[in-house]
Amino acid sequence: MKILLDECVPLPLRDLLGGHDSISVQQRGWTGIKNGDLLRLAAREFELFITSDQSIRYEQNLARAPIAILELSTNDLRRIRASAAMIQSEVTATRAGEYRRVAIP
Repeated sequence: MKILLDECVPLPLRDLLGGHDSISVQQRGWTGIKNGDLLRLAAREFELFITSDQSIRYEQNLARAPIAILELSTNDLRRIRASAAMIQSEVTATRAGEYRRVAIP
């Protein structure tokens, strides 16, 4: 699966997503692009957008999002690493156009 990591997601998350082709917004050169425009751009090349932006579900109409979105409840790398198996499971289960939120302890 081709995955785009939002600016607010720690880049080392890529290492936890083995078997997937992931790149960050910064690496793609899309830093500073607002969420609506970013989701439209991402949908052209990626299947999944991972973010820890807690306001995205209020700012965007995710029922009509052109790409699957996985929202992490934190961007704390230590907690993300500790929840790697749960995140990998959610990535695998996410389907096109779907929004999921992962509550990371």
